[in-house]
Order: sequence, then structure tokens, then C-alpha cells
Amino acid sequence: MFGTFSNRVILAATLMVALFAPLLSLAQPPQAPVVLGHTEGFVCLAAATVSSIPTSAITGDVGLSPAAGSNITGLTQEEVTGLIYVVDESGPAGSRVAAELLTAAQGDLTTAYNDAAGRTPVPEGNFLDPGTGNIGGMTLEPGLYKFTGAAAITGSDVTLSGGENDVWIFMIASDLNVGNGIHVILADGARAANIFWQVGTSATLGTTSVFKGTILADQSIAVSTGGTVEGRLLARIAAVTLDQATITHPGAATSISEIGEKIPGDFALLQNYPNPFNSSTDIAFALSDRSQIRIEVLDILGNRVTTLVNRSMSAGSYTTTWDAPRASSGIYFIRMESRNFNAIRKVTLLR
Repeated sequence: MFGTFSNRVILAATLMVALFAPLLSLAQPPQAPVVLGHTEGFVCLAAATVSSIPTSAITGDVGLSPAAGSNITGLTQEEVTGLIYVVDESGPAGSRVAAELLTAAQGDLTTAYNDAAGRTPVPEGNFLDPGTGNIGGMTLEPGLYKFTGAAAITGSDVTLSGGENDVWIFMIASDLNVGNGIHVILADGARAANIFWQVGTSATLGTTSVFKGTILADQSIAVSTGGTVEGRLLARIAAVTLDQATITHPGAATSISEIGEKIPGDFALLQNYPNPFNSSTDIAFALSDRSQIRIEVLDILGNRVTTLVNRSMSAGSYTTTWDAPRASSGIYFIRMESRNFNAIRKVTLLR
């Protein structure tokens, strides 16, 4: 009887493995985010032209290289909460000449594009040509997805469901097409900053579409009338074209405003104002050169409450805002970190 029982256990275990093996084979190791380098702070970066049918609204930096600054058309500094970088003096009023920075950004864009295009292991099963190329109506878990031809999101919205640290990378051999009115929906804490669309040719986002993530296109990117993007539009060779579009940096949880035109002599984190405060407070900071900056709010125990800034920023003086409608009264700390700078300011919230 023991032998019979033992054989039954072994048989049952074998059947369980056979039953769940297809599910287990679908699992992927987690992906690391694509490193963007000098492109991190840009929301629009193109090689040939940046054009806009007024009025677009852009939160983040805009850059054009190697084409002349005169190839930025229809876009004014007033439409950009950030900076417009060009290679010469022919750019829009208020733009900044930064040829060396733009060369570095375009080089880092190529590196990031090749990184996303060359990720391994090569996807298979449900991660290879999901939806036979059209992911509209699907809910996709984190992972590495490959399309052997074009990719589309049409007919219905697509949902990306995962945690705040999960990463999605879409390897697309040719075009990406998003239908009119289609939304990319994030669920369960998924963040636009961790979504990357590597596009082998060009990307077109339909009218009033709502898109999430960074597009790294070999050719061009077009956002049709009224389209909204939380992410970045990075075009290696050709153009970024906007039509009354709204583009927001994926790390811009709060607005960042530049104050003054003089380049500071050093890094600084100033005391917030007002302090104490009861709803929101402004935090001013200064950068003497372009750096990756993180500004966080910590509670009295040193636990992170929120991240206000996490991006690469150019030299300048800035202010950001901490809106704290749900935070409890008490002592908090604002911490600013960069490669060679670290500072903390104590703030008081009173209800």
C-alpha cells in the first residue's frame, strides 16, 4: 500500500508540474530601466525639426541637434516649462545655445535606443507579437515585449498593470501607431518613467490619445491634435511634430519653474517658503552645472514621503512646490542630492 500511495504522490506531483509548466514558462526576469543619460531631462529631442501647431504645453526640456535652431517652428518658450536647447543662435526667442550638451544627448539617445533594441532573452510566448501586433484591449504585465513588425494600439485602450518599480520595454521592428482617442492606462502603481517604446521607424499618436512612457524612435514621432503624453519623445534621425499637444516629463510630479537667467556659482538648497506652512510650500534650489538631481521629502524618522524632483537638469535657479493636502502636522525634511552635493532643510507643517 505504501508503494501505491508513494506512486500516487509522485504521479500527482508530475501532473501538477505538467499543468503549471506553461504558466511558469511565461515568467520573465525583471527588466532594468533603460539608461537615458543626457536625454533624461528632455521631453522632446529631435535631429531634423521640432514643429508645433500652437498652442502646445510642454513640461520639460526641448532640444534639436544637429539641425539649426531655426528648424524649431511654431513653438515658443512661453509654451515650455523648461528650456529649449539649440546648436546656434537661430532658435526661438529665449532658447539657449548648448551644442555640446545636445551632441552628448543625441549620443546617449543612440546608446539607449540600442540598449532597448538589444535586450535579452529574446521574448517568446505571450511576450512575442502580443495580440498579433495590436495590443488594444489587452492588460500587460511588466516585461520585455517584441513585435517583429509594426505595433498598434487601436480599437480599445491598453492597460499596463504592475508596481511602481516594474519596467516595461517594447521592442518594435517598424512603426508604432496609436488610434484616435486611445489611452495607455497605468494600474496598480505602474509609472510612466518605467515604460520604454523602442520604435524601429516612426511613431504616430492619434488625436486626443493619452500615451504613457518614453518613445525612442529611429525616425520621427508625431502627436496628432490634442494628444497627451506623460513621457518623452526622442527621435534619433528625423522630427518631432506636435499639434496642440500636452507633453509632460514622467518625473514631473510637481511643476518646476526657472527663476532668473544668471547661472549660479554653486549648488544650493534654500529654505522653503512659507515655513511653517499649512497646505503647500515652495522650495528654491540652484545648480551651477547640469546634473542629475533628486529632491525628496522625508518624515521625522527619515522615511521618504514623496519625491519632488528626480531628473537631469541644466544649470540655473529653480523653484518647485510641495503640495501636502493629506500629510499630517509635524516636522519634515527636504533633502537634495546630486553627484557632488547633499543638503537638508527642516520644514514644519501646521494644520
